[in-house]
Amino acid sequence: MVIPATSTEYLHVAVTAPVGTDLTGTPVRIAVIGHDGNPTSAEWKTAEWVGTHARLLIGPDSGLVLTRGTYLVWIAVDPPGAEHIVRRSGTLNIT
Repeated sequence: MVIPATSTEYLHVAVTAPVGTDLTGTPVRIAVIGHDGNPTSAEWKTAEWVGTHARLLIGPDSGLVLTRGTYLVWIAVDPPGAEHIVRRSGTLNIT
């Protein structure tokens, strides 16, 4: 995905769950990081569900302002039970 640095918009991350699993009430977080390691606890931002996508508002008029560069996008989902699922979900280019 490519987003201009001057744009404020939602970053959408598609989430696939097993058939019959409803994740809409499940906590979800997104991290957008500029390094190769795993996200730190401070880099995770609370996201919200829109259908089968998690979304996070990014840009100058949001809580996550990014400068030009390439970022890794991560998602964390905490479904009921013992699982805490963390996945790298893609790359974001800010131009």
